[in-house]
Amino acid sequence: MAAEHVMGQIHRLSQSVVNRIAAGEVVERPASVLRELLDNALDSDAQRIDVTLEQGGIGLVRVVDNGGGIAAEELPLAVAAHATSKLSTADDLERIDTFGFRGEALASIAEVSRMVIRSRRPEDAGGSMLEVDGGEAGEVQPEGCAVGTTVEVHQLFAKVPARRSFLRTASTEWSHASDVFTRAALANPQVAFSLVHGSRRAHDLPAVESWADRIEGIFGRSVGQRLVTVEADDGDLRVSGYIGRPEADMASPRLQHLLVRGRPIRDRSLSHAIQEAYRGTMLTGRHPMVFLRIDL
Repeated sequence: MAAEHVMGQIHRLSQSVVNRIAAGEVVERPASVLRELLDNALDSDAQRIDVTLEQGGIGLVRVVDNGGGIAAEELPLAVAAHATSKLSTADDLERIDTFGFRGEALASIAEVSRMVIRSRRPEDAGGSMLEVDGGEAGEVQPEGCAVGTTVEVHQLFAKVPARRSFLRTASTEWSHASDVFTRAALANPQVAFSLVHGSRRAHDLPAVESWADRIEGIFGRSVGQRLVTVEADDGDLRVSGYIGRPEADMASPRLQHLLVRGRPIRDRSLSHAIQEAYRGTMLTGRHPMVFLRIDL
């Protein structure tokens, strides 16, 4: 019989436990998974990203990109903790221009789901596939697939019932995941995006040059027609985008989207500043439409 661990004795945690702890920080719900996979797809210089969800992402999150792909011999590293292609030295931390760099997202997600990765680089004659089930990785197998990477995350938290019990209904999880998709698509109009939930195609967005076209593609022409262009530049700080006329106010701030250096953010102080700018022009409890890029 194995000796029981006695509280107070210092010991090294197994990699599986480390990954599950990291999963608690990285993976809160299907939307968290989708955010990480979209970041990786965008960092691969993909020109098209297709997303499929089932049960709001609880049953399946699939992200397909046509980016640079992953070499067969690097697939095991892709799901290893703290393995990354995005930095090499501590100095690289001072000039990060990617969406992620810690190298723990895929490892953490694979620990609490069944993950399948298929990938092929443009220079490779064929692709490869790796399946990881609950943190247990199989062997890399040859796979016929298109250039780019497909990541499928099946049955999130199925083997971690305590975590799965915290997930909400499929419709609630879909709402969160859809919001993540919307923000990624809004921030990257030069990339084509699609989103399918179950058998319903929610979005099919072609790549566009104009941010206004992407806004209309997501939210409809009626929103686009109620926006006016704004721009300010003082050298180190530039703000540009579109804001709604006061009479086009909303009951909620759901049409307030802020990007800092191309990254979607939420910030309470900026949201307060927006409301203050509209003070006296709309009724209490109403919110303006705002789509702003902030470049530093």
